[in-house]
Amino acid sequence: QVQLVESGGGLVRPGGSLRLSCTASGVTLNTYGISWFRQVPGKERSWLACISATGGRTMYGDSVTGRFTISRERIKNTVDLQMDSLSPEDTGVYYCARNIRLLSACTNNPTDYGDWGQGTQVTVSS
Repeated sequence: QVQLVESGGGLVRPGGSLRLSCTASGVTLNTYGISWFRQVPGKERSWLACISATGGRTMYGDSVTGRFTISRERIKNTVDLQMDSLSPEDTGVYYCARNIRLLSACTNNPTDYGDWGQGTQVTVSS
């Protein structure tokens, strides 16, 4: 059974940083494209960043480019999201998701992802 678990969320002041981690069991993340999404109450889940199965390509949404960095820790079987220069607009529940296709490339389409974590809350507030 595949399970993804996000961790690292919390309360941070504007301008601060957080590092989220997506840990998997039942699957090797290294062979799948992985994305991070954010959901705010009343809004659709928005794509933030992805990393290809090989780790050779990363893509970012406009709102996080230059501030967020997605990376793999292959030995730990995790995908991390380093978030810097956080603003209140970054508040939300953050989810990681696994592409349904083996050796998948980067994609920002939520329908390409079949396994999701339960989410971790990030709150940016002074």
